[in-house]
Amino acid sequence: MSEPRSRFKVPHVFVLLTIVVFVCSLFTWVVPSGQYDRETKLVEGKERTLLVPGTFEHVEKHISIRGALLGDPVEGKATPVGAQSFLSAIPRGLEAAADIIFFIFIIGGTFGILQRTGVITAAIGRLLNKLGDRGPALTIVLMVVMAIGGSTLGMGEEFIPLIPVFLIVSKRLGYDRIYGMALVLIAAEVGFAASTTNPFTVNVAQGIAELPLNSGLTLRIIFLVLAIIVGIVYLLRYGARIKADPSKSYMGEAGFDIDEGPTDNVAYGAHHTAILLACTGIFAFIIFAVQQYGWWMADMAGGFFLMGIVAFLIARLPLAEATTAFIKGMEEMVVAALVVGFARGISIVLAEGQIMDTIVHGAASVLGQVPRYVAVIGMLGFESTLNLLIPSGSGQAAVTMPLMAPLSDILGITRQTAVFAFTCGDGFSNSVIPTSGILMAMLSLAKIPYTQWLRFMLPLFAMLMSLAAIFLVIAVAIGYH
Repeated sequence: MSEPRSRFKVPHVFVLLTIVVFVCSLFTWVVPSGQYDRETKLVEGKERTLLVPGTFEHVEKHISIRGALLGDPVEGKATPVGAQSFLSAIPRGLEAAADIIFFIFIIGGTFGILQRTGVITAAIGRLLNKLGDRGPALTIVLMVVMAIGGSTLGMGEEFIPLIPVFLIVSKRLGYDRIYGMALVLIAAEVGFAASTTNPFTVNVAQGIAELPLNSGLTLRIIFLVLAIIVGIVYLLRYGARIKADPSKSYMGEAGFDIDEGPTDNVAYGAHHTAILLACTGIFAFIIFAVQQYGWWMADMAGGFFLMGIVAFLIARLPLAEATTAFIKGMEEMVVAALVVGFARGISIVLAEGQIMDTIVHGAASVLGQVPRYVAVIGMLGFESTLNLLIPSGSGQAAVTMPLMAPLSDILGITRQTAVFAFTCGDGFSNSVIPTSGILMAMLSLAKIPYTQWLRFMLPLFAMLMSLAAIFLVIAVAIGYH
């Protein structure tokens, strides 16, 4: 008997973000405008523009019919966002976020080439051959590798094509569909949340918060280790339970049928080892250059572009084939990249209507009434909730960090702690929210109903969020920098 279809269908992320931009535009008409003073300081050898706490003042709004249509700026007054400004907010957001957008496209193209060389599938096949009869050992190896990929490279969308492969792994080990998908998603999202050098989240957030890129690594690495242990133990316990009694599966099935196809017979060759070693070396240099030479998005994109070139040369792919793979990889990143610009439109209308500082001031007034330890957990909850509407790491960083960084100044919490609250709130919630493109795409490939996934994932989500809250309290206590 088929399950009744839900009448409610979650809108596309672009629709959601456009609605948010529109609602924020309306807010500029009703939320009081205001602003803080700013000052320029020398931070880490560079001039930074910082909010001056305690200088907030309300700004009178100038409201007119012309302003509602085409805009009517008046010096010394705040102008609410009119129709023309609303319609241009997203294009302006795309323009403002161009460096991040094209960075994402280049990474997508590079991983398209890597996938075409077969290095990812071949490496997994080799693991299957070596550890295929030892389910727990294979689970640990695969999840650790993917968590590192999510934490360092921000890999998420790149794992979507691997779902059929991991369903095969799960079937061979005697588990269900949920176990096969969880192998991928739990590891990827734990790594994404416990970001160390993730260019999409922690690097973007630290840049906005005016912090040195890839700073604060010690606490993040410790958190990554503990978080992935929690995820692995949770999944292994689930696997042991359904192996002992298949009826315990949330899918309600003793097994499942899947076309294994040729994916399990990809031969691992010496050229795959060469590709892995070369890409690892290039990535290590990118991280070094970010810290030593001040590389940013365009420079890092050039490094990833080099990865694609090296992989294509080592694999001896025909030029036309490599080009097609690169284009396909970029095509798969269209939503992930453009959503950053859509989300940036939100901060543009908030700033244009001069209500962004009002929101900072209001949040500070509320959170200022509670201990810092409670306030930082409030930040975590705020980031997790907002991710329902802005399911993009870079996009959410673009929206929230301009608020959270100065808010942390006011609360006496380090900006590094605010960034940590952002990465945890954004990353872990991606495993449960229905607006996550990665989650919904993987569920579709794995043929797992969203409700059944929630039954499995919500207890683990609660555990990971609790762990994040503990680490945030520790971060406040030690003055995490």
